[in-house]
Amino acid sequence: MLETHLKSPVTRRRLCASPAADHLDAFADWLRLQGYTPATVESLLRSLAGWTDWMVAAGLAAQDFLRAFEECGLAVRKERRVHYSRGPNSHSIAAAAVFIRFLQQTGKLPLPVPPPTASDRWPVLGEFRSWMRDHRGLSETTLDLYEGILPDLLDSIGDDAKTYSPEVLRAFVQERARPHGVHRARCIVVAVRAFVRFLGATGQCPPGMEHAIPCFANWQLSSVPRFLASEDVERIIQSCGDDSFGLRDKPVLLLLARLGLRASEVAQLRFADIDWRNGSIAVCGKGRRHEKLPLPQEVGDAILRYLDQGRPSLKVPEVFTTARAPFHAMTRASVTHVVRSALSRTGIKAPINGAHVLRHSVATTMLRQGATLAGVGAILRHRSPMTTAHYAKVDFGLLSEIAQPWPEVASC
Repeated sequence: MLETHLKSPVTRRRLCASPAADHLDAFADWLRLQGYTPATVESLLRSLAGWTDWMVAAGLAAQDFLRAFEECGLAVRKERRVHYSRGPNSHSIAAAAVFIRFLQQTGKLPLPVPPPTASDRWPVLGEFRSWMRDHRGLSETTLDLYEGILPDLLDSIGDDAKTYSPEVLRAFVQERARPHGVHRARCIVVAVRAFVRFLGATGQCPPGMEHAIPCFANWQLSSVPRFLASEDVERIIQSCGDDSFGLRDKPVLLLLARLGLRASEVAQLRFADIDWRNGSIAVCGKGRRHEKLPLPQEVGDAILRYLDQGRPSLKVPEVFTTARAPFHAMTRASVTHVVRSALSRTGIKAPINGAHVLRHSVATTMLRQGATLAGVGAILRHRSPMTTAHYAKVDFGLLSEIAQPWPEVASC
């Protein structure tokens, strides 16, 4: 019953006299099943009353829920609300969005039609995505990155690959990369080359045309690794509390800081990937390569504590989930947010404001403790030794000792 979720009799009367009256009990029960706390359920119902009051004043009925959501949202954005006055506000719109989602998931309203994807608009991009996944083993994250670039190519020069020429492709790459730095520019080159290589392999354009697209200059090993000091990494890990967020964040940070996992690899970690008996975890990395890594005691203990005390009872194969309702498996972006929150909480200014700074820190710490480049490459699962060689410059004191003065110039 509604009174078990909402204390205020006045708010209950407002809701029961509204077009949403027939759905309130089921909505409140659905919220509890989704993992919302009693206080949050009550807050959402109070906020929902502001939206349903607006519906009554506008003369809208239950069949107008979607229209009311759009029009009330526009009204809230346009009109300045008087403080401490009854009426819809941003909280009402947020509660209405949850209510609409409940109606859609329970079949009371039709599910929203997703916007057309780039592959829907350009079928050749769907073929390219499948080909790269099946023949080159690319991850969905990389394919999504390519899909953010290639529609501009097709918008610019069309989808008839027979009309492509090296001059047209080079002109597109140069124009598309103009506003960006060298790293983004190189991503654009890689995406266009991969697409043109696919077209050549499938007979849609002459093979080898991708070689006509030059890359942007970026000297290998010209920069130094961007990492955190060991004491800063420890501060980040120790900053996690004993609440549901801290219990989850600590094993996430440990996997990043001890094993050098990528954010996507942490988010995709499943129960079946952990071999408790042998103390190892299976990781699916770039190119969908499956490899086993040792599971340190510290990391395993943190995961077990999270599973025992912090993880919601959500039936998904992934180990890590959101700590606040609605519960679902963590994403790569949410793992990155965990690191950013920890950096903000500790006041540490990191050279990279994301999860990858901990991967760099693992490599530099290992090298400073005497590990070989080959050992670091094995832990980080680098395909090329040149990738690991980037970390050979972490001992700045030693570099200053072996640096030679430039000929005919006085030493510093």
